[in-house]
Amino acid sequence: MTKEARPYRQVARAASTEETRARIVSAFDMAMHERQMDDITLDQIAASAGTTRQTVIRLFGGKDGLVEAFVEQFGQGVKRRRVMPANASHQHVAEALFEDYEEIGDFVIRMLAQEDRHPVLSIWHNIGRATHRAWIASSFAGALPADPQARESLITQLVIAGDVYTWKLLRRDIKLSVEAAQSVMSSMFSKLLKEA
Repeated sequence: MTKEARPYRQVARAASTEETRARIVSAFDMAMHERQMDDITLDQIAASAGTTRQTVIRLFGGKDGLVEAFVEQFGQGVKRRRVMPANASHQHVAEALFEDYEEIGDFVIRMLAQEDRHPVLSIWHNIGRATHRAWIASSFAGALPADPQARESLITQLVIAGDVYTWKLLRRDIKLSVEAAQSVMSSMFSKLLKEA
């Protein structure tokens, strides 16, 4: 093999590995949406991705590694859906949350229900909780009180008003339309901010 050919093969091998990784994560994503964690096997993931169980283990180590890779990809989608203009109104915040929850809310609720049986899911959920709180704090930054204790208290209330469980209560349990449910969430934000 010539010296020129060696780097080309290394680049091709790296590209092939990344393509395989992407297929495996995609297969795991699909499996997570269709089945409970207990029912997902590495053999199934490998077959869906067109590779072998050994390759899945080599690249991810097992389900825990797959969850971590999935979380990273999942989080990127959440960030895209929650892009906000500067100084967004409470209506804009509610709209962004509903755009996100209408796509992933049922899935997130299903994953939260499995957390006790699969502690690795806590990695994903804890990242999600922290990211959601930071996003709420950033979205309402201009309306938050200066006093640190009052600020944290209001952020907590806003987090609850904009939580995925609030979305579930409005959309799945009470069965409001998207517009009506979004209006309720927006109204809760407005009342909390006025009282601050």
